Amino acid sequence: MKKTVRDIEVADKRVLVRVDFNVPLKDGQVVDDSRIRAALPTIQYLRERGGRVILLSHLGRPKDAPDPALRLDPVALHLAQLLGAPVRKLDELCGPSVEAAVAAMKPGDVLVLENTRFDPREKKNDPSLVEELARLADVYVNDAFSAAHRAHVSTAGLAMKLPAVAGFQMEKELLALEGLLAKPQRPFVVVLGGAKVTDKVKVIDRFLDLADRLLIGGAMALAFLKAQGGEVGASKVEEEGLEAAAAALARASSSRCELSLPTDLVVAEELSESAETKVVAAKAVPAGWMALDIGSRTAALYAEAIAQAGEVFWNGPMGVFELAPFAEGTRAVAEAMAACPGITVVGGGDSVAAVNKFGLAEKMDHVSMGGGASLEYIEGAALPGVEVLADRESE
Repeated sequence: MKKTVRDIEVADKRVLVRVDFNVPLKDGQVVDDSRIRAALPTIQYLRERGGRVILLSHLGRPKDAPDPALRLDPVALHLAQLLGAPVRKLDELCGPSVEAAVAAMKPGDVLVLENTRFDPREKKNDPSLVEELARLADVYVNDAFSAAHRAHVSTAGLAMKLPAVAGFQMEKELLALEGLLAKPQRPFVVVLGGAKVTDKVKVIDRFLDLADRLLIGGAMALAFLKAQGGEVGASKVEEEGLEAAAAALARASSSRCELSLPTDLVVAEELSESAETKVVAAKAVPAGWMALDIGSRTAALYAEAIAQAGEVFWNGPMGVFELAPFAEGTRAVAEAMAACPGITVVGGGDSVAAVNKFGLAEKMDHVSMGGGASLEYIEGAALPGVEVLADRESE
């Protein structure tokens, strides 16, 4: 396991913390603050122990230059409200004015630096930016598991220059995923949805070895159904995913894991809130119609499998849950997980948006903030932002 903030002395130290404040904004306001709230335990812990807390985060995808719409000012304002304490936001990431602001900090102060991705050196893990930022601090904390699969300055480079440990959110993510991969509770049920099979080939392979039941939904299920000779009508099917789906079906046939596909689908002629819908057999989507959700029979079967699970991992919605006519399959999975007596882990991305939308996030044992990072971790990839953190000595 990695060392955490508990393993270091922070009193009077300058602590540079990589958080994930990549949150949705609308009209200059934070729309969903779950990522900010996830960082609060680490920030509060450091403040209470007299650390001078300097926060780093990216926001959105600026083109390696400042973008007024992606400044972290609204985020800093929201953080101050959540902390009930002043938070100073700087307009720059590094330089003399930043160094002066850091030098003026007192124990317990919180400072937010500007969007890391405004500097083109961030994504290149440029040593010159590492040097400039490292000068600001005595210790580095990574609490942004969701960005840990990136080898950037703020996620990996700084850990090579400063004593580096994990924050509490990073620790939670690693413990949840390590538990799931090392010794899952049985029966272990995995629910995978979303758009592309090719994005999840290695994850499917890993779970065919590890899980007892693999439930497939979302647009990726259509590649499996088409690979079996099913009619998918006007549905958007990832053509390059057909071969991957066929290979997964062949592997599943000789695996101890049972791979389940939808038996019915909700279809419509257009993707809209007011679309006329009907339910059809999974392999018989009519010409001109698109499959946009799993059907009620499939939803009930999946919910039953989840109810009996010792542990469930879910990544990817069952349909276009953002629109009411196609939300019921995803809602059924979310509600079944909320009621499941076993361990429930939601694996980032749109699944998190779904449990938040349905008001069920609090009912899950762990809601991962890292979609891409959690999938890469499950695949067995080394995450640069995790690898560089100090290891705790085995006890």
